[in-house]
Amino acid sequence: MLRFYSLLLLLLATYSALAQSTGVLTGTVRDRKTQETLPGVTVLLEGTTLGVASDAEGRYRLTDIPVGSYNVRASLLGYDMLLRANVVITSGNASIINLELTSNTQQLAEVEVVGSRAIRVATAETPLSVQRINTEEIKSNPGGNFDISKVIQTLPGVGGGGTGGTSGFRNDIIIRGGAPNENVYYLDGIEVPVINHFQTQGSGGGPTGILNVSFIEDVTLSSSAFEARYDNALSSVLQFRQRDGNPDRVQGNVRLSGTEVAGTLEGPLAKNTTFLASARRSYLQLLFKAIDLPIRPNYWDFQYKVTTKLSPKTTLTTLGLGAIDHFELAVPRKSSPDKEYTLRSTPTIDQWNYTVGLSLRHLLPDGFLNVALSRTQLDNKLDQFEDRTTTEESRRVLLTRSGETENKLRLDVNKAVGRWQYAFGAVGQYVQYDSRFFSRVRREVRDAQGQLVSPQVDVRFQTAIDFARFGAFGQLTRTLLPDDRLTLSAGLRADGNSFTTGGANLLRTLSPRVSASYALAQRWNLNASVGRYYKIPPSTILGFRDEAGTLVNQNARYIRSDHYVAGLEFLPTAASRFTLEGFYKKYSHYPVSVRDGISLANLGGDFAALGNEAIQSTGKGRAYGAELFFQQKLTRKIFAVASFTAFRSEFSGIDGQYKPSAWDTRFLASGLLGRKFNKGWEMGFKYRFAGGSPYTPFDLEASQATYFAVGRGVLDYSRLNTLRLDSFQQFDFRLDKKFNWRRTSIDLFLDLQNAFLLKTPGLPTYSFQRTPDNTDFLTTDGQPVRPDGTNAFPILLQDDSPNLTPTIGFILEF
Repeated sequence: MLRFYSLLLLLLATYSALAQSTGVLTGTVRDRKTQETLPGVTVLLEGTTLGVASDAEGRYRLTDIPVGSYNVRASLLGYDMLLRANVVITSGNASIINLELTSNTQQLAEVEVVGSRAIRVATAETPLSVQRINTEEIKSNPGGNFDISKVIQTLPGVGGGGTGGTSGFRNDIIIRGGAPNENVYYLDGIEVPVINHFQTQGSGGGPTGILNVSFIEDVTLSSSAFEARYDNALSSVLQFRQRDGNPDRVQGNVRLSGTEVAGTLEGPLAKNTTFLASARRSYLQLLFKAIDLPIRPNYWDFQYKVTTKLSPKTTLTTLGLGAIDHFELAVPRKSSPDKEYTLRSTPTIDQWNYTVGLSLRHLLPDGFLNVALSRTQLDNKLDQFEDRTTTEESRRVLLTRSGETENKLRLDVNKAVGRWQYAFGAVGQYVQYDSRFFSRVRREVRDAQGQLVSPQVDVRFQTAIDFARFGAFGQLTRTLLPDDRLTLSAGLRADGNSFTTGGANLLRTLSPRVSASYALAQRWNLNASVGRYYKIPPSTILGFRDEAGTLVNQNARYIRSDHYVAGLEFLPTAASRFTLEGFYKKYSHYPVSVRDGISLANLGGDFAALGNEAIQSTGKGRAYGAELFFQQKLTRKIFAVASFTAFRSEFSGIDGQYKPSAWDTRFLASGLLGRKFNKGWEMGFKYRFAGGSPYTPFDLEASQATYFAVGRGVLDYSRLNTLRLDSFQQFDFRLDKKFNWRRTSIDLFLDLQNAFLLKTPGLPTYSFQRTPDNTDFLTTDGQPVRPDGTNAFPILLQDDSPNLTPTIGFILEF
């Protein structure tokens, strides 16, 4: 195999040296505030003499560009200079980069001053707690495997996937100590509730992302100071901006990695209409079979975008995103205690979901109107039995047959007049939810005299609900003082629904927010924000019924989070940025489990649905800390990112006492260093660190009585999160070699996750000791294990073995 790849590299290098290697850069330039196209904008590549001016329609096109990486600058009198770093030019696909310039009141002599602030990604409404990454940073991220959810874990305050209390193979996004379901996601302005395969219903995580990186132009993460236009956000707003398809010719790419194969095609459909379309197929099930793991994840996903310019002022965008997931278990060739535990404790999953939508943008005098209509549907099916080889209902442990549908209409108007900016809008939504659910939580426990210690707990219900959601917002922004040194922005939002008690009273969810940004000096900015944000509990909570069929959670309150954030930003050059921020988040009305007495803020990091139980809206929470962040965009072929976060995350349960949450790792650190070499070589290193995640010990007596029936132990919530894992560390490495020909290119890459084979701390699992040949359970009396487990030998399986995940793949562009 090594000889084959060496020969392939030699042949590709020979052909590449003989080929003419140039590419194309094209796109449209717009005013960021009004979305008007801008003619006469100078677009040039740093370090070259290549440049062009945008035409009357705001389009620019640069051809015959030698392949490589460039920083693109755009400038126009009356606007801040814009820098787009690390734009990769290949001969296979045209690079399509749309640019948005921000107007200012600077004079011509001050252009150089403005240029030094070009890397700033904040907006007037969100002047702090915001980060942006572009498509090339996603593609080249070591250990990221083209998965956006993994890539953003290098940003400050972001944990998850092994660094925030969840399993290392999951994509749960933990922002500043908040739960995974406190984030909202927008794709070209359309809300997308599901962005991961095998999603945890009611939460947001899963092992693999759905979004195709080939569509993405950039991703913006806001971890506070949310604009009033966004509802349901408590910890973050993630905005994914997709590029348009190539308007000049049909092009595409094929991507093969260690887990999947993906194909993307784009081009013109008709005059003023372009398309993007892709399909992706996993072959993880084949890989895991080859290495003898019992899990068999299998998925498809699909994505498309069509953009039509109906008139010079009106653009229609339609998009779609969908996934089909199947997760089953298979008996491994060579058994072991940990594999047997996986077989007994993991359900089979059949899940599908989609989001389709259309967005109409119409330019107005000094602004624009947005109208977005979308539909999302999720179907979720889980099954688990005591004995994995049977489907007898009497031995069932878990059943889920659940569906959710959301139809949403959004409208907003955005205006910029002089020093004033304002926006207002409304949203209406129709929600349908149905579920048939059964879960055996624990068996009854009796003492030596046969007295009942704790009863058997089964959860069984069937439900169907539908209701309306609605909301409205307004945002007002103003610059003050000479040279617009001070920017103030204030917003107000209110949301309601037709289902919960008092849910139609918009006064209960009035959520004001205000932010300020002051330019202390030429390269220094002082920023602050105070805001209140609300989120409706997930449908899995709202739709729960007790044994009598009563909807017991209709009195649930909107979850509230108050944010207080202040920060300092230093922009030493046009390509570098330092930020220091302190934050405090205060939660109220958080759902608390009536059965277990704990805050649901601790849950959502596994594959079972979040919710499906009676709750009280009496929980409180707090998360506070400080973040330090440094970013160096591509300069002299080097780029780097480093961040450090120290924080605390605590929530109260039914007893009202604050306790560390499952996401309270205390410390997060990450660093990324990349180097581009000549002849298409590129190398990157990534490091991540997190303090030990808290976890809850097992109730040993209840676990012994329950394990044989449900395949897992019972947690002792009276000692919630009193233990901690060891700290998490991981190094990832990536090596790329790009080859370019006349109309095609290929990027060969080697990616190593956990390259130094460091241990990955995982939660211990409860099991019974097995015989030396691992064919049965070991018992105290030599008889078969009893249903109550009294003759078994309980053990705790430690899960901290190092896992190296190597990937060899390619991206072929044509």
